[in-house]
Amino acid sequence: MTRDFPDEAAGEFPRPPRTFTDAEGRDVELVAASEADREALVSMYLDFDPADRAQGIPPVREEAIERWLDTILDDNCVNLLARHDGAVVGHATLVPDQHDEHELAIFVLQSHQGAGIGTALVETLLGQGQAAGIGRVWLTVERWNDAAMAVYRSVGFETSNAESFEVEMAIQL
Repeated sequence: MTRDFPDEAAGEFPRPPRTFTDAEGRDVELVAASEADREALVSMYLDFDPADRAQGIPPVREEAIERWLDTILDDNCVNLLARHDGAVVGHATLVPDQHDEHELAIFVLQSHQGAGIGTALVETLLGQGQAAGIGRVWLTVERWNDAAMAVYRSVGFETSNAESFEVEMAIQL
């Protein structure tokens, strides 16, 4: 599959570790994730609101979450956590595909949505991706998810395909 990517590369993005204060006044730490964070990620995903699941992810059952994490906590993927008061409240990942491009996925607990954590996670994940030498990132988002599309556009993603019920967006790092 050939994707359309913007001709111009995006600017530099912040890199982890990074701490910021969200719109609710909470101090949020953004750190690279690893296998050592598995238990905290499983806990976050077990608390994840089913209404916020899209395209079958994150999985619902603990065993399925564990299998999914086996894939995305792999050394070929780039992972970033958002922590507040020691608990994981968000996770973003870049997963390589067969075209030397990376798919972005992001998840923020409902209790922490709408406060800027998602935007900070995406920006910082892209910076982490730049540091890892990643050049092309894409994602799909349900076309009715205006809030997510606004976040992606604000950091430089452009629509690359809008022919189905999902919108594909891409960015050149």
